[in-house]
Amino acid sequence: MDPEIRVVAVGDVDIRAQRHLSRAVAETFGRKCRIANPLPAPGYAFDPRRGQYSAEAILQRLPVGEAERVLGVADLDLYVPELHFVFGLADQGGRRAVIALPRLREQVLGARGNEALFLDRAVKEAVHELGHTYGLKHCRDRRCVMAFSNALLDTDFKGNEFCPRCRRRMQLQGHLQP
Repeated sequence: MDPEIRVVAVGDVDIRAQRHLSRAVAETFGRKCRIANPLPAPGYAFDPRRGQYSAEAILQRLPVGEAERVLGVADLDLYVPELHFVFGLADQGGRRAVIALPRLREQVLGARGNEALFLDRAVKEAVHELGHTYGLKHCRDRRCVMAFSNALLDTDFKGNEFCPRCRRRMQLQGHLQP
């Protein structure tokens, strides 16, 4: 069976965003990527004090099955205990990753919505988090997709591809074609 990455909506997620992410992930990683059955809204992960959802709780419930990797996509505000919010989270070297869409939208900054920019940001975060599942850590090259994003400006500055160093690591591990 060929290696496959599955995109799983967590709760209600626009199908167009899922399709866009699926195509971009397939192209970036050279893997078949398909949209899997969605998961219901994760009431179990909601923290009423924060008004946010636990990224860790969602990550642990993503069904991997036969897939090489699973990317959860949530249109929910996610957090980890030590941060105010996260754009995404991954099992470092594992098989699961999740991204959060709300803070990737222009409206967060009070601007009018820009769908192309939103989708570009979502792809960067998806590739970044999946990169962690393949063993990559944060990169010091601020243009690399593996650079840490603390704010939207960081996400906008970085590219959507691996820098030569990260690309080489992925190729040596057999996760990218030369």
